[in-house]
Amino acid sequence: MVKSFSLRLHQQVLLTINLPLLPAMSAKYSTKILWAALTPLVMLSASALPAIAVVNQTQLSVTADTNAIQLMQQGINFYQAEKYSAAVKVLQQAVAVFRSEGDRRHQAQALNYLALVYQELGQWTLATSAIADSLQLLQTQHNGQYLPVLAQALNTQGHLQLAQGQAQKALETWQQATTTYDKIGDRAGSIGSQINQIQALKALGLYRRALTNLNSVKQTLQQQPDSLIKTTGLRSLGNVLRVIGDLPQSETVLRESLAVAQKVRSPQHESAALLSLANTLRAQQNLQNALVYYQQAASVTNSSSQKLQARLNQLSLLVETQQLSDAQALLPAIQTLITNIPTSRIAVNSRINLAQSLICLKQHKQRQTQVQSSPIVQQCVDETVGVKAQAELSSLPSWSDIGQLLATAVQQARTLQDQRAEAQALGYLGALYQQTQQWSEAQKLTEQALLLAQTINASDIAYRWQWQLGRLLNATGKTQQAIASYTDAVSSLKSLRNDLVGINPELQFSFRDSVEPVYRELVSLLLQSPSATSQKNLVQARDTIEALQVAEIENFFRTACLDTQPVQIDQVDSSAAVIYPIILGDRLEVIVSLPKQPLRHYTTPISANRVESIVEGLRQTVFTQTSRRYLPFAAEVYNWLIRPVATDLEKSGVKTIVFILDGAMRNIPMGVLYDGQQYLVEKYSIALTPGLQLLDPQPLARERLKALTAGLTEARESFAALPNVKLELEQIQSEVPSRVLLNQEFTTNTLQNEVQSSPVPVVHLATHGQFSSKAEETFILSWDSEIDVNELNTILRTRGDNRRNAIELLVLSACETVAGDKRAALGLAGMAVRAGARSTLATLWSVSDVATASLMGQFYKEYANTSVTKAEALRRAQQNLLKDPKYEHPYFWAAYVLVGNWL
Repeated sequence: MVKSFSLRLHQQVLLTINLPLLPAMSAKYSTKILWAALTPLVMLSASALPAIAVVNQTQLSVTADTNAIQLMQQGINFYQAEKYSAAVKVLQQAVAVFRSEGDRRHQAQALNYLALVYQELGQWTLATSAIADSLQLLQTQHNGQYLPVLAQALNTQGHLQLAQGQAQKALETWQQATTTYDKIGDRAGSIGSQINQIQALKALGLYRRALTNLNSVKQTLQQQPDSLIKTTGLRSLGNVLRVIGDLPQSETVLRESLAVAQKVRSPQHESAALLSLANTLRAQQNLQNALVYYQQAASVTNSSSQKLQARLNQLSLLVETQQLSDAQALLPAIQTLITNIPTSRIAVNSRINLAQSLICLKQHKQRQTQVQSSPIVQQCVDETVGVKAQAELSSLPSWSDIGQLLATAVQQARTLQDQRAEAQALGYLGALYQQTQQWSEAQKLTEQALLLAQTINASDIAYRWQWQLGRLLNATGKTQQAIASYTDAVSSLKSLRNDLVGINPELQFSFRDSVEPVYRELVSLLLQSPSATSQKNLVQARDTIEALQVAEIENFFRTACLDTQPVQIDQVDSSAAVIYPIILGDRLEVIVSLPKQPLRHYTTPISANRVESIVEGLRQTVFTQTSRRYLPFAAEVYNWLIRPVATDLEKSGVKTIVFILDGAMRNIPMGVLYDGQQYLVEKYSIALTPGLQLLDPQPLARERLKALTAGLTEARESFAALPNVKLELEQIQSEVPSRVLLNQEFTTNTLQNEVQSSPVPVVHLATHGQFSSKAEETFILSWDSEIDVNELNTILRTRGDNRRNAIELLVLSACETVAGDKRAALGLAGMAVRAGARSTLATLWSVSDVATASLMGQFYKEYANTSVTKAEALRRAQQNLLKDPKYEHPYFWAAYVLVGNWL
């Protein structure tokens, strides 16, 4: 049993966003840098905080009241010191004085600063109201003196809009800001607002425009003389690139920012660039170099806050990479820095982040895996840590010491009257009590944190405490209450779909630790509770796993990009069954929907690791064309998913089985599942979908089939030739009237022009490509470039959303999932739901192009028959290969999977 501790704490509390183990602070800074937008009214401090600049007294009207100006400057100083509640009070006073004097310009300026502070406090309604008042004052004036303030206010409004999921409005606002900056000749402000536009364009899925803007801004910055503005602009651009997922570009631009900072001999800007660069390298999993840059960031600066942030990030990464003695050696320096840092939100966050790392270190040392982990520290315990790693740790702070660290953070937050910071500290303190199994105290603290989060309508943090409360209730045997709390957490996450990227842009880096477990733990409780067989529980479990599928794909794209709608399978196909395998830590659950029947489920007691091992075994052995070693694996998965319901499938007259696959199962073809005599594809048509919520249920009217086909036969760069692609396209053309783009004709622009001008229902691309768990590594190859999943989405959606012009079927022939990437098929699912096509036919691995040519010819021959569904056409084509002795091995026919509407 862990020794308990006691701390006297009281009052209500609130928690902030889940800040991933230490990119927490970096996420905050990178977002705030954008708010600054490089305007002359907003300077960035060396620590990369977007401090509002000291008001330039020479720009102020000589008639302005000196006291009001001083009040505004004092509010700005409080903002810079992260004393937000104090900033609100004095800025409100400044606004009132300016209003009474009829000084509209400075009133608008003070309101803009007030909106920034409200944003920090998460008071979105007040922030929106303040900036609206500011703009109303400014936009009725035509005096040129108002333009600098107008530009800044527009910039602030854009960030508010993006943070609330209004990407189109944010883009339009930032475009107005750019125009305004250009009018007053403010080059730095113009560049900053253009950088902001890149993020809005990415959120809207306008990737080509985002790339064009990116190149323009980068070129403009590179042409500037070396200066603090240049290094700051490049750093802001690099941080935006990290947020939107372009990590290689982010690294390149941040290295340029670092070089400029070194040339102008600014240690603080050099440290800020090193810190940003380390965060990008960490996101790229270049962990050793990230550690080096964190260390350098701390050593080159005299700023205590910069040193502290770099050291804390370095500490968390040392713990993550299990360099435990180095981590412990870093503690004294961090503790000294924390002791000396002034009271501010950064001081509160620093104590929380240090506490997180200390908890992880203690877990490594004590190895108390029997203790139910807290959601904020569950990733710390790694069973692969050896005895040596444990032995490296000597004395560590006690649980009571860590508790006192968090208690100090609570008191500092109260001193600041900063509810978000206070809630963050108390919520994590509740997690610490949970870690030490003091359930009652943990629950009280968590409930207080949750209450405050809900009071200020902070769903972005409420879900964390709803989740934590669910774990606590479950640990104390209150299953139904736990389910209710988990359900609230999932509802909060759903409400945040449009806001997660805007509020916490680096959340995607911790999706598997911070979001996915909420859904899985709820499903586990629903299917384990005394009422597990009730339709209510089964429906909720099914809906929850579908919601997870949506969240995971949106995390893949790093934007809320999917429209969902509830769909019942009987609405789509009355002869189809849907099977949901759900991989949980200690078992495999399967939910089945049969035509016109209630949901049912069955369970296989097996660990997630064992499931993954067998699935990977099937994937690896199916590649060996001369071996039948895949059969035991194929039979095992069949026993899990199909055998318990095999008889009912036959009795129900099912013709198509639709799989909504989970985790590693996405990487294997369901058609190869084996009952001892037959493959599953020999009995049923098979389709995949990421979820019925993402399915367009209505089939299009079947007319004479036409296709746009494109392919490469010649080698390109490091990609081998595909000589039989020409035969494949010729065979398709013999069955279906086709427009063919081959080799040099198959360029990105030509493909886009043809898609736009030829409203054919089928687009067939026979070329190299790959599916990865990262959007930037999911692409197809054209003659002139790699077309990534986002650009392909742009190309295929050039027709618009008119159903009459919709692409019925996208075929990606010769593509494959990335070897070694356990979640690679996520890229296939992402491409399928974003391509603008109702269905996607693709290959999980690159198959013999001779076999592909044969299968595709047969598929189109079958599909040209208007009474045959796409899934059935694929089944017949696969059977045709299976019956050929040359191609009977699943390697040749099983790789083809149909994703989306199967009719």
